[in-house]
Amino acid sequence: MNVAPTILPFADPGAGYRALQPEIDAAVARALASGWYILGREGEAFEAEFAAWLGNQPGAPAMHAVGCANGTDAIMLILRGMGIGEGSTVVTVSHTAVATVAAIEMVGATPLLLDIDPDTYTMDPDELASVLADPPPGIPPIRAVIPVHIYGQAVDLRPIKTACDDAGVALIEDCAQCHGAMLEGVKLGTIGHAAAFSLYPTKNLGALGDGGILATPDPELAGRIAAIRQYGWKRRYISDLPGVNSRLDEVQAAILRVKLQHLDAQNDRRRQIAAAYDKALAGSRHLTPPVRRPHAHHVFHLYVLRHPRRDEMMMSLKAHGIGTGIHYPMPVHTQPAYQGRVALGPANCAETARAAQEVFSLPMYPELSDEAVARVCDALASL
Repeated sequence: MNVAPTILPFADPGAGYRALQPEIDAAVARALASGWYILGREGEAFEAEFAAWLGNQPGAPAMHAVGCANGTDAIMLILRGMGIGEGSTVVTVSHTAVATVAAIEMVGATPLLLDIDPDTYTMDPDELASVLADPPPGIPPIRAVIPVHIYGQAVDLRPIKTACDDAGVALIEDCAQCHGAMLEGVKLGTIGHAAAFSLYPTKNLGALGDGGILATPDPELAGRIAAIRQYGWKRRYISDLPGVNSRLDEVQAAILRVKLQHLDAQNDRRRQIAAAYDKALAGSRHLTPPVRRPHAHHVFHLYVLRHPRRDEMMMSLKAHGIGTGIHYPMPVHTQPAYQGRVALGPANCAETARAAQEVFSLPMYPELSDEAVARVCDALASL
């Protein structure tokens, strides 16, 4: 009797805990024993350590970091801190987690969704330049642009930054999937006016629960956001600004301090796995490795392939015991909550629509054993 192979999971957040269990358990015990569970020493230390890690490259500015409840709130807090809300348009892409667009609407702003470059799945700089020079009619003034560094791949930020600077709009990096990625030797998250990072458990730097952090070279903006995340308090119980409740708890901060110490090594492991997949695909008749942007350091939050017969490819991999995922199956503008009511750029997100029908992701996490990687490679070579 034929027995179906055990499926190698596409993602395994528990593996990240098991790999660092003694250190994480000690950090959790330390946080619990402190008796202080919200906005205490662990959170302050993590913010300082993350800011130092982010800004430790030559040419990078000194950074200031503020922890918060999740990556969606990180974008929302940046927008609120910049005074961007109702009566403003914020430009981003439709090929992203819906969180990017949800955060824009959380502050009352109007999203304008652009198309992507088909090779890297990141914002098309030419379309951005077009809408900044000649905005679509009927939308409020454009106040900010949020390019999404997707899958661990850098957006082509240089022309985007130039276009934003020329138009006088804020550049906010969505870094939810790019912890440690670089462009021209500089870490992503240090190039724009501010950057938002998700700390969801499956991210390259992930908590064991929800969490987010934002970073900016502007200390005044960081201080304003730090107040906004806790009811606008600069003095306890006194709201100097209209605020919200979006705080990173001490237990998660303690865990993240441990995981930050291992992030660079884990990103290196992701790149090793990606290189093995690349080599295996040299024998494939149907698939080619993901494009890497020149002069960039890809950290492979996801290893994404595409094929016009995606379901067939995924089923073939499943028959070999390999789990896969799709990021993302529906562009934001086609989802029921947004369909017909969000503005699109002149390209009408045509490349986005094509990608959504073709992309799929292989298992990619640093705890994958060499044996597991070999299983994936054998399956890829057979396609």
